[in-house]
Amino acid sequence: MNIYMASSDTFTRRRFFQAGGLALGAVSPLGLSLDDVLAVESQNPAKKQINVIFMFLQGGASQLDMYDMKPKAPSEIRGPYFESATKVPGINLSNQLPLLGQHTDKFSLIRSMHTFTSKHGEGDVHIMCGTPVDKNLQGPGVGAVLSKQQPQTVSIPPFIHFGDMKHPAYSAPGFAGVLGRNFDPFVIKQDPNSPSFSVREFDSADDIDVSRLKGRKSLLHSLDLYQAQKEKQLGFAKEYDQFTERALSLSTSRKAKEAFNLSQESDSVRDRYGRNRVGQGMLMARRLVEAGVRFVTLQGYVDTGIYAWDHHWGIFPHLDIQLPIYDQSYSALLSDLDQRGLLDTTLVITAGEFGRTPRINDNKRGPGRDHWGRCFSITMGGGGVKQGMVIGSSDKYSYAPEDRPVSIQDFMATIYEVLGLNPNAHIISQGRPVKMLTGGTPVRELL
Repeated sequence: MNIYMASSDTFTRRRFFQAGGLALGAVSPLGLSLDDVLAVESQNPAKKQINVIFMFLQGGASQLDMYDMKPKAPSEIRGPYFESATKVPGINLSNQLPLLGQHTDKFSLIRSMHTFTSKHGEGDVHIMCGTPVDKNLQGPGVGAVLSKQQPQTVSIPPFIHFGDMKHPAYSAPGFAGVLGRNFDPFVIKQDPNSPSFSVREFDSADDIDVSRLKGRKSLLHSLDLYQAQKEKQLGFAKEYDQFTERALSLSTSRKAKEAFNLSQESDSVRDRYGRNRVGQGMLMARRLVEAGVRFVTLQGYVDTGIYAWDHHWGIFPHLDIQLPIYDQSYSALLSDLDQRGLLDTTLVITAGEFGRTPRINDNKRGPGRDHWGRCFSITMGGGGVKQGMVIGSSDKYSYAPEDRPVSIQDFMATIYEVLGLNPNAHIISQGRPVKMLTGGTPVRELL
């Protein structure tokens, strides 16, 4: 098992024994054996721990109206927006992203992304896992792999999803798959901008104090030991016990409760991010990373459905609303992370599952762009990735990559490289070995 730990939270043998590990091969309540701890200690202690904030533009954002403008193309391809210069000479963005244009020195663009699918659900899983959809042996999302290979001990979930992103016909994107439910993300469906926002898992009943909750935790552990002596537990029962253990840990965690409390932020900071679901979600993501969460995924916009960037019709009236929100929240996050000294250790990604067709359609409800997986753009910044760069290019109408094509597997392999994960690690599921990542080459120009 390959495990990496951060120098800022080194997991020592002493802490392991305090957590319940007793001997070589014994497993602590944290799910680690002494073998795992020794593997941790063998890693380079100077290696930085990198966390991830992934803004998922679910539905497929239009590269032609944001990051890959075609000012010389015909109007039915070009659209109504204009190309605008930015802080970094040679990097031009849409004039609808003026704030982000002042922060192009904090991220890089890949303009030559391509994927094998142009289907929702299937594309969602692919962009977050790097592996095609498999109903029986689904490869894990990178957040789940991070939770598995670099376990943490703080009482806060390592992997959090803001929003229910699951397509009814496909696996939930980015979930643990073959790694098992214990590595699934902690899903929060509430709107963080709502005055009534709260995460109930971190709340205890008014008449139950923390000491009683801890007592329940000890009782649960004793009962589990008794059951283990009497019968062999089934796999799903073990997972259930782990979920219960985690829930009790969270309910007594002051750190977790404080991380989700946006009222601790000043009005000026909250205003800078934007008083909307996306803006406050990005601010929450920053707070969570500061508190010890390793991977946060959030939807880049939510309206009547989860595929809010799926503009088959009325694309420009929709983008007129969505792009300012994206521009403000993304810019605020990059600036805030930079000012707090967190940008070097936080990889920030914005990406949809694919792009949009170059040619604008003639939909009766208003012009739109359809699904397009052959060529699209994503951004990657912070986390040690080189910034202020453009990787690859598209042809004159963005139909296909013209230079330096980058596949979803390459994109995911780059993330694995940045995080120090082992893509070749595998797990035996249904009698077959399943690798974390089945292919791809890191984009070395960014590393």
